[in-house]
Amino acid sequence: MSGEVLSRPLLRQYLETLGVAEKSPSRNALGELVQAHLTRVPFENISKLYYRKHLDLTNLPTIQQYLDGIAQNHFGGTCYSNNYYFYRLLVSLGYDVKLCAADMASPAVHAFSLVRVEGREYLVDTGYAAPFLSPLPRDLTTDYAVELGRDRYVFKPQDKNGCSRLDLYRDGVLKHGYLARPEPRQIEDFSGVIQSSFRPDATFLNSLLPARFYPGRSVVIHNFSLIESQGTVSEIRQLQGLEELIATIEKRFEMPRGVVTEALSGQQKFRDAWDGASP
Repeated sequence: MSGEVLSRPLLRQYLETLGVAEKSPSRNALGELVQAHLTRVPFENISKLYYRKHLDLTNLPTIQQYLDGIAQNHFGGTCYSNNYYFYRLLVSLGYDVKLCAADMASPAVHAFSLVRVEGREYLVDTGYAAPFLSPLPRDLTTDYAVELGRDRYVFKPQDKNGCSRLDLYRDGVLKHGYLARPEPRQIEDFSGVIQSSFRPDATFLNSLLPARFYPGRSVVIHNFSLIESQGTVSEIRQLQGLEELIATIEKRFEMPRGVVTEALSGQQKFRDAWDGASP
């Protein structure tokens, strides 16, 4: 575990980025960290496209690159960077936390954290492009639902193997989901699937999904659709071409136009980001 602990300067930078003071582990402090991360650090794959083209990066950015990207370009990340670095933040703050893997279309392709605090265990997922602004309790006896706009996420009680099922229903139709397994993992266990996420046919090299969440509302761009949700209502507007797409990302996510333009250069067609592939 010692190799996961952030240096004091990096820990301070991370907390300053989130706008959160350093506190001892507690359920309330964990909730504050999760909400701050979801509201300040978007799920997005623009940084993935940009670093691939600009730095020829085919792995996770370093923690310093990750934090600098948030500060300088309003980046965030996809599953692996958002969840792995948030896990390291929790380790550094003294939480009883383990990095785990979930099955999607293939086994062990999604990362998340399980955190035990004040006698209860919670699932924390800052990398699923979902409005999980609070830790999800694992000691359920009935389904636990998180709803926003047209999306309904159903978190189910553990099965006999201690696994938790999460299902995403969009407009009432099952769209996606995963099976969260409780066995602890190392980031090296994800090396193969991270490498696969840079293949030419990989989902997040061929789709676009920046998403930011706030209490009761969200802003999501899925390819050429701008989706704004508040309460139980989602409004969807189709963006007319690449120029409007870039301008909308610049306005709604505050990413520099030149960076977004470079990231999206050469992108001809986008496919559904929720096609079952890993992030």
